[in-house]
Amino acid sequence: ALSHRPRLRETVANKHPTPPPHPEDDTASERRPEPVEMASMQSWRKAYGAIKDTTTVSLANINSDFKDLDVAIVKATNHVECPPKERHLRKIAAATSIARPRADIAYCIHALSRRLSKTRNWIVALKTLVVVHRLLREGDPTFREELLNFTQRGRILQLSNFKDDSSPIAWDCSAWVRTYGQFLEERLECFRILKYDVEAERLSKQGQGPEKGHSRTRDLDSQDLLEQLPALQQLLYRLVGCRPEGAANNNYLVQYALALVLKESFKIYCAINDGIINLVDKFFEMARHEALKALEIYRRAGQQAGNLSDFYENCRGLELARNFQFPTLREVRVCAGC
Repeated sequence: ALSHRPRLRETVANKHPTPPPHPEDDTASERRPEPVEMASMQSWRKAYGAIKDTTTVSLANINSDFKDLDVAIVKATNHVECPPKERHLRKIAAATSIARPRADIAYCIHALSRRLSKTRNWIVALKTLVVVHRLLREGDPTFREELLNFTQRGRILQLSNFKDDSSPIAWDCSAWVRTYGQFLEERLECFRILKYDVEAERLSKQGQGPEKGHSRTRDLDSQDLLEQLPALQQLLYRLVGCRPEGAANNNYLVQYALALVLKESFKIYCAINDGIINLVDKFFEMARHEALKALEIYRRAGQQAGNLSDFYENCRGLELARNFQFPTLREVRVCAGC
């Protein structure tokens, strides 16, 4: 009986035998494609994107009443990883000029919205946002007004669920696309509250030099200040949040869009800074409930100055920002007992 015990233990031990390692049993290799496979996938996606662009252009030439505009939009927002070409942007800008009927401008916005909502490719999505941003910055005011009307019916720039998980680079760039969309959406909301576009505003000049001009917030009354400054601060919050991470930080197309965002920060900061100076001058004349709001605005300005300084440090190394004149940030002092 004792002689059978070792054999019994051997049988129990072999109930769940450990299989020998198989040369192809590598979990990491299953989860992460080989470089050759990754390159093949990227090449296939580029070819597929080119076919889609060609097909869309062909359909626009056949079916569209606005074929020139549709073709320009498709070509400006194609799958090629480079900024939109200026000739296509000029055609889109001409189609949204003040000389065109409002219905034509509305169609352009609808076409851009459709392009944005249907794509799952980060390049197409980002280039579409760049087109919208360039039109907001450089186009006629009618485009801003019509886009604001359109967004009140549906959130064209709402991309919180956008995701391109085709590659690690696409994943990182998708995150920045979502952040960029939030900034542009906040830009429109700020325009709705202020009733003017900060970027399009001409600064009043009182002396020589680029920093001698001031924004209209310097001359606002208390009520308008307390309404407009929070909107500008929220816009600056979204702007500072546009810091690319991971692989997106070194991507040229992302850096191109980031340079557009960076340009906007200069006048936004100027408007907030001039508004804060005006706010301090009016503080002791305010009613108590207004003074409490003003104090909260002042506190937030102190926090945002540090965040904006960090953002500028991150952007100074950009090739596209090499010739930018960064403003001198003024320190906002907040007393410990406030």
